[in-house]
Amino acid sequence: MAQGREREEGPSSAGGANLSVRWVQGFPKQNVHFVNDKTICYSSGNYVIFINIETKKKTVLQCINGIVGVMATNIPYEVVAFSDRRLKPLIYIYNFPGLTRRTKLKGNVLLDYTLLSFSYCGTYLATYSSLPEFELALWNWESNVILCKKSQPGVDVSQMSFNPMNWHQLCLSSPSTVTVWTIERSNQEHYFKAKSVKLPLEDGSFFDETSVIFPTSMPKDPIYGPVLPLSALAGLVNEEAETFRPKDDLYPMLHPTVHCWTPTSDLYVGCEEGHLLMINGDTLKVTVLNKMEEEESIDRRNLISPVTMVYQKEGVFASGIDGFIYSYIIKDLNYKIEDFLEIEEPVEHLMFSPSYKMLLIQTDKGSVYIYTFGEEPNLDKVLDACDGKFQAVDFITPGTKHFMTLTHSGEVCVWWMEECACASRIYLNNPTTTLACSPSSLSAAVGTVDGSVHFLDVHDVESPKAIHKAFLSESSISHLTYDQRGLYLLVGTSAGNIFVMNARPSSLFQILGFTEVGKDILQISTVSLLEKERVKVLVLYPHPEAGRSRLETFTLPRTLPEVPTTFADERGRLRDEFIHKNLYEMEHTLSSAVLEFQSNRIYGFCDQVPYICSYLLPKKEHSGVYVLKPFQKVQSKHYGPGTLHLSSHGLWVITIAKCGILCVRDVFTLETFARCRSHSHQGHGIQSMRISMDGQSILVNGKDDGTLVCLKWKRFGGNSAADILEYFQQLSNYLSSTMEEENDYLSKQIVPIDVEHDSEHAVSQNKSSVDSSQEELYVADNVKEIPWIQQKMQEAIKKEVKLFSQKRKEIKTRIRALAKTILDMMEENEQVDDIAKLDQYEFGLDLEELERLHDENEEEVAKMRKDVEMHNLAKSYLAEIIKEECWNSMVVKGRALKCFHIPYVVENFPMKERTAEEQEELKRVLQQKKTEAECLKLRKEIVEVQSAAALVKKHHEEDDDEEEEEENKPVKDTNLPNYLLGSLSTDFGADISLLSSQLELHSREEKVNQIILLKDIIHKVKTVFNQEFDAAYKQKESEVARVKERNIRIKEIIRDLDLDETVWEPEFDDCEKPERTFVVASDEIKAHKHIKPWQKAKAELTATREMERWLQTRSTDTRRRALMDMMGGVLEVKKEDILKMAIPQPAFMAKPDAVWTEEERKQFKDYEKKVKELNEERDKYRKSLETELKKLQNSIQESTQNFDDHLKKLFEKRVKAEMVVNQEELKISNLVFSLLLDEELSYRETFLNNYLTRKQEEKSQASEAIRKAREELDMCKEHYDNLLAEDKVLDRSFKKEFSEIPSHQVDILYKLFKRRPRIHKQKPHSDTASIVPFGERPGSAKLNKEHLAQLMKAMDELDNITNMPEGLDPLVWDHFCITRRAKVENEQKVKQKAAGLVEMAAFLRRRVEDDERVQQDIERVFHELVLLQDEKVRFQLDLMIQILLKQGQVELENFQLILEYSDAILINKNIIEDLNSVIRTQGQKKVASMMESKDVHKGIFQIEWEHKKMEMEMEDLNQKAWDIQMLFFSRDRQKYLNEPHYETLIAIQIGIMEQTIDVLDKTHKKNVDNCKRLLKKLEKFSNQKDIANHALCCSLREELVAVSERQGICNAMGSKLTCEKIAKERYENMIQQQKLANISKQQAAQISILQAEVERLRMKTFPALVQM
Repeated sequence: MAQGREREEGPSSAGGANLSVRWVQGFPKQNVHFVNDKTICYSSGNYVIFINIETKKKTVLQCINGIVGVMATNIPYEVVAFSDRRLKPLIYIYNFPGLTRRTKLKGNVLLDYTLLSFSYCGTYLATYSSLPEFELALWNWESNVILCKKSQPGVDVSQMSFNPMNWHQLCLSSPSTVTVWTIERSNQEHYFKAKSVKLPLEDGSFFDETSVIFPTSMPKDPIYGPVLPLSALAGLVNEEAETFRPKDDLYPMLHPTVHCWTPTSDLYVGCEEGHLLMINGDTLKVTVLNKMEEEESIDRRNLISPVTMVYQKEGVFASGIDGFIYSYIIKDLNYKIEDFLEIEEPVEHLMFSPSYKMLLIQTDKGSVYIYTFGEEPNLDKVLDACDGKFQAVDFITPGTKHFMTLTHSGEVCVWWMEECACASRIYLNNPTTTLACSPSSLSAAVGTVDGSVHFLDVHDVESPKAIHKAFLSESSISHLTYDQRGLYLLVGTSAGNIFVMNARPSSLFQILGFTEVGKDILQISTVSLLEKERVKVLVLYPHPEAGRSRLETFTLPRTLPEVPTTFADERGRLRDEFIHKNLYEMEHTLSSAVLEFQSNRIYGFCDQVPYICSYLLPKKEHSGVYVLKPFQKVQSKHYGPGTLHLSSHGLWVITIAKCGILCVRDVFTLETFARCRSHSHQGHGIQSMRISMDGQSILVNGKDDGTLVCLKWKRFGGNSAADILEYFQQLSNYLSSTMEEENDYLSKQIVPIDVEHDSEHAVSQNKSSVDSSQEELYVADNVKEIPWIQQKMQEAIKKEVKLFSQKRKEIKTRIRALAKTILDMMEENEQVDDIAKLDQYEFGLDLEELERLHDENEEEVAKMRKDVEMHNLAKSYLAEIIKEECWNSMVVKGRALKCFHIPYVVENFPMKERTAEEQEELKRVLQQKKTEAECLKLRKEIVEVQSAAALVKKHHEEDDDEEEEEENKPVKDTNLPNYLLGSLSTDFGADISLLSSQLELHSREEKVNQIILLKDIIHKVKTVFNQEFDAAYKQKESEVARVKERNIRIKEIIRDLDLDETVWEPEFDDCEKPERTFVVASDEIKAHKHIKPWQKAKAELTATREMERWLQTRSTDTRRRALMDMMGGVLEVKKEDILKMAIPQPAFMAKPDAVWTEEERKQFKDYEKKVKELNEERDKYRKSLETELKKLQNSIQESTQNFDDHLKKLFEKRVKAEMVVNQEELKISNLVFSLLLDEELSYRETFLNNYLTRKQEEKSQASEAIRKAREELDMCKEHYDNLLAEDKVLDRSFKKEFSEIPSHQVDILYKLFKRRPRIHKQKPHSDTASIVPFGERPGSAKLNKEHLAQLMKAMDELDNITNMPEGLDPLVWDHFCITRRAKVENEQKVKQKAAGLVEMAAFLRRRVEDDERVQQDIERVFHELVLLQDEKVRFQLDLMIQILLKQGQVELENFQLILEYSDAILINKNIIEDLNSVIRTQGQKKVASMMESKDVHKGIFQIEWEHKKMEMEMEDLNQKAWDIQMLFFSRDRQKYLNEPHYETLIAIQIGIMEQTIDVLDKTHKKNVDNCKRLLKKLEKFSNQKDIANHALCCSLREELVAVSERQGICNAMGSKLTCEKIAKERYENMIQQQKLANISKQQAAQISILQAEVERLRMKTFPALVQM
């Protein structure tokens, strides 16, 4: 196997011995790559392994600086690039197949590269680094320079690939994003431009995202101010505001897993959700391809999540974790899935060969398949990976031809030593730990996790067999060690047992015994020399209690297999006195220890310090622990824990460690004479090492990198080689006879057990046949398999049972009798009372069990008690917190008052004490307000003095009365009314003089001060109410005491009158006295109190003594007993007792009244008189008591009713106070909201300013890039023009240079001068062209060089003398050839320069577009800033105020409230009322004037009528006179003469005429009124236009100021486009203003004309009285 390496490591010995890598066996953990059409490569550990697909030959390239990181290949150049994994890693690029280093790339990456990718065209390499840079870099790997780089912090990328058709495009994908990077080039400068792809949602739909920076569809709130973006609400002002989205606005997107390019520069992206996306490479538009479902869909695989994907002509090949390769046939926007190939392992990577004739398939285990396309497709297994990394390795004796490997899953492989080819493999189907090969036979032992040892027969390496299994213990096997002669097999377990087994198969691997050592055995070392009869064993294990390591040694005689029972006891434990077991302890910890062959010295590898020490063993026997002191100490030059191994002849000590370096040392001096770095510390170094018996080969197994390395000697000879070869020959001769016997026995006697095996021949068979041959390792038995150590224990127990069988029978008999007695007692116990019944466990005779149960109960009780205590403690803590927060911290405790008779409850305001900071803040605000008030007062006085002086100067001629009236005018109160104040706090005596008006709160400081003052008002309102509440509370306390005092007398009266009435007793509820809640009464405790016995006894004793004392006092009180017997316990009869008094009847009343004597009759009369008097007294006293009872009850009822009335008023005041508090809190809330909105506006403005700054920086950068690109373009154009001019000069000067030759020859030469050779392009084969989907790709620099070389080669053919025209001088021909070559070279330069010029022009065009885009963003930001400033000003001026309205002023029908008052203003109601009164007065005056004018007009009409009448009479008289003169009879005259009622007829006609005149008069008046109304409307319209003109003038001045400010800003910015746009807008505004002015002038002229017309009509309506 060939290998490549930059340099050899390690010093050589005096003899020049050195170690080198012979071969490397490993399997890919990363993607496998094609180097050319016949070779693949992959990384494994410190090596890059190349495999020829046809010959299966391997070539190895070693990374000298540790483990190989990521790698990539460039097929056109046939180079491979890989990075190392170390601090500040490097990238190495090697040629293939020479494996010489082409270059070494050193960047600024600190930790590691994660991705490498070559471009197909050109010498470009893209790299991506991980934490902390996350940097994408583009290299020119030939010139070893970074062309450009870009960092994107926090972005992990899983796949990176160049566009095969365009090296300017690079795609980076991760599980959440897909980004297409464009590489732009201008001359020699390269730039990265990234564009992210907007992925669809998880269901494949698209989400319409709104702009976060400039939201266009934000709603406008007319009440609560402007609605700002969410970034302003979050308070973000930097770059994070550009991408901020709240949680609710985030939707799960598709998760890309793999992507691939297409010949049309599009992207196919596979997603975890099963969708297939197509992304346009130019526009980045995403299209979700539709899956065409067939009638018979693919079973079991409805959702395919591709892991890898490659492009083919009809679509893509993709694979997932199900072991299938699918063919996606894509047509338009639809695709269909078909099964292409089944691998039966999860496929991790797919890749086409350069010719697209082969498809590389890599599984997750590391196996590599090659699928060859053609008429007969073929699937070839190039690399068959093992099932996991190597757990252990060992040589098959003698170690020159074969070796074995073991994986954790139980796969055992046999390999050929020469080329590391797998000969066979066997599957144990059991997790394994270690492997060892026997020196005395062709057998091997494998240890498992479950404590078994499997023995394998390997005399036939192509078909190994499992021949025996020993189940030693239930602890896992950690060590398997054969002694040097193969006599014994030492098996170490994790429990600390070492089993000794006979290593020979002929003994059926007999278990000879075991010995116990410490747990976690580190190493077992043996010494078994040829001339010795004993085997010395050394065991190393840690002693964690002392922080040291311990060693135990013992010897095993050769005769042990013959008499094993002598050396072991009945339980299989070897006797310490027979095996001479000794115990040693080190002063420090060791990670490894071996025993020298002379058995008098131990070599140890220190764990904590980098030393290798030797220890001398004591010669005398000792007992106990012997502490060993270091005899020799040598620096190991390793770091990390290491392991020691001895060679077969015992003269070499081989050390391996975590650093990955193997050292071969001399056993006497411990000096290193050979070393090799086979692994690295990044892979945690070397796990195990084995050296062959002849010392020629060393197997080194890595711990985590999964690489197995075989080392061989270079320049090895001298005494060292002779010694080990001589010992090998002796050992081989010694073991030859034994091996022949044992191997014969293996081949004849042993019947193999069934396990899975796979030979070299079986590998080539079908997989199904292998699966069908797989069987379980053992047949399951009903009886569970018992370990050997437990079997020995059971056998020993059986012997003991057999020995003491008689004694056991006696004991069993007694136990049965005792059990019967106990059962009788239990039956008797079931029949007794419950109080005398014993528990079930008390009949147990097992005292230990009883004690254990008792302890368990005690523990459970203690645990429950502790839980209860902790629960109570938690509740107490919570109660204390609540009490502190809601009670102790309250200056005014919350309580309530209830009425006596009505259901009214009044609560006070709970109040906390104001903090010192709040009081200090309030004090500051009050002082500031007072200062402002004083300043305002002084300013008013100054202004009034100045205005008074000016007024005196101006009106010095006015009368004294008017001056007195002005002086006596009342000064208006500056305080605002309640409806404008917004609350009724003045009703509670709150001082509002320091409050600012709601119409003046514009600045932030004013609003903060207003909030502080409003909080103080709330505090005062609550305080005022609480004072009244406290007074009412005291009043109720006195009322309750008074009622209780009167109830005493009431109870006495009721008792005397013997009435069945209940007395009303008023009591305070818990809400009125909340402090009672903290006191727990005895009646509230439902559980019985636990009283201890001594407390119960003490209580009984105390009660007995109290009873005795009471009886003693009662017996001595004779006076009291006499008083009770004689006078009822009283010395004087009270008035209250009259109702109980009774007159005793005389004794004679028992006799009949007929036998009474006179004396007796007198006595009877006296008795009746006394009874009557007593009854009268009783009636009088009863009536007096009833009267007193009613009086007391009425008094109680009246006093409580008065208190209820007072409390009712207090309740109304409480409602009003709460209303005031709510009003003030509402004002505070509005102010807080305005402050918040102001802050959000400030955040938005700050963000826009920061964004504008960034955009201006981008603008400056874009301008600088444009300037630089233009300069470079101009220089390139100039150079191009020069080259073009030179080319034209060469063309024009051709005839001048050849003017000396004849003209016809010049014409021939000129034709030859214009002739160019035809370069025949190598046409691809038709079959290749039909397979390769990408076709001819764009040429690279290498192809351009090759084209130029071909052109020059063709020019050499044209320059051949055979092409010279006849009769031409050869010197002239040579000069012609030189000239033509110069012309061709100049044309190539012109072409190259023209291509560069086009590229630079395109780059400049893109930069100009970027600059225009940035300029648009800047203009948009300016526009947004102007709008925001307008909104801010409008918000500061358009205040939200709180107004109190009386009920009825806001009531509308159907509740049609109008919330939009955009054209309304807020003014005082008094102004409107005053204005209405003025309007009403003026209206009355106008009506009176109109009535007077009407009367005048009426008089005028009457005079005119009389005048007209007289004129008409005069005309009549004249007419009569004329008629008399003419005197002819007309019809009228005839009618006059003939009509008897002619005057009546004339009167009727006159009436008709008068009515007509009245109608005309009314019509005229109506027309006059219409003209008047029109005149008023025109006047009003004129006034509005005047106001509008005035507003426009004011706006014009503001706009002029704003224009000047913006002009200054634009001049500072230096933006020509912005200034032109602003000038244009200004010009348009001026034109519009001029148009408005012209319209205003026209309207003013029209108004003047209409006024003149109105005046004319008015004069016409009211004519002047002039003389006619």
